Amino acid sequence: MTNIRISVFALVLILCTAFKSHVTDIKPAVGDIAPEIILRNPDGKLIKLSDLRGKVVLIDFWAGWCRTCRIENNTIRQAYDSYKDKSFDIGEGFTVYSVSLDTDQAAWQKAIVNDRLSWPNHGCEFKKWESEIVKTYNFTYLPHNLLIDGKGKIMYKGLFGNKLAETLAKHMAE
Repeated sequence: MTNIRISVFALVLILCTAFKSHVTDIKPAVGDIAPEIILRNPDGKLIKLSDLRGKVVLIDFWAGWCRTCRIENNTIRQAYDSYKDKSFDIGEGFTVYSVSLDTDQAAWQKAIVNDRLSWPNHGCEFKKWESEIVKTYNFTYLPHNLLIDGKGKIMYKGLFGNKLAETLAKHMAE
């Protein structure tokens, strides 16, 4: 019986180690250059992530139908209002590139207005989880976000609640 327990424990340990290794290899990873995103904004104009080079950018994946996202929008809005004109050691100024997984344009635009999301970069493909961006950025839940530096490098993932403002404050230029 003891040998079986030891064998089961060893097997679980091996599987956990293999899983941990797999999870840390999920791309794009911290340290990678963020893949390009090109979407249409509410006015139909194409907006490119690469056009924001030089700035610190929060890539925010959300949807109007996602209750947690809508709550998080308030935190993001506060960080944007506080830090949009600041200098950082990882870029000049702060902005948000919002990527919506909505399927209805009117509902998406209404959520932007109702949540008072004042930054200029809002895009959507209206394909929900079938979006190519979801596949490229390899995530399965909302909200999801990444903070990239002025060179486009992913610095952080999952900055929710106070973590976003704390991280921005930590990187403010002296």
